[in-house]
Amino acid sequence: MEDMYREIILDHAKNPRHAGILESADIECEEHNPLCGDRLHLTMRVDENDRITEIAWDGDGCAISQAAASMLGEEIIGKTLDEVRHIDKEHILEMIGIPLSMNRIKCALLSLKVLKIGAYGLAEWRKSEDEEEDI
Repeated sequence: MEDMYREIILDHAKNPRHAGILESADIECEEHNPLCGDRLHLTMRVDENDRITEIAWDGDGCAISQAAASMLGEEIIGKTLDEVRHIDKEHILEMIGIPLSMNRIKCALLSLKVLKIGAYGLAEWRKSEDEEEDI
């Protein structure tokens, strides 16, 4: 089973979905992981109901961070910002599907961090991190 997930991760890393930058984006955010140098730049368009209509990612980094961004982008198109708010660390780790070291967990979560900071601000990201530490 892990081999299947590894193939999916490599496919998303080599052929990222929603790669690029959207001009005239409604939401834009860039963050990086200072421990490893991974960087992600997110741009999104939302409609009048706060539903995500388009998304694009640009960045540099390891296969895990790039694949997680690609996979998350596939998943959130069509969702509202409120629905996105409920995506948590465990959801991302399940999506990746293989055991990760602590350093690689930070890589996998970079796309979620960029998404939440872009959509809600840094305070929301910190709140979600604090709630996950209590689990």
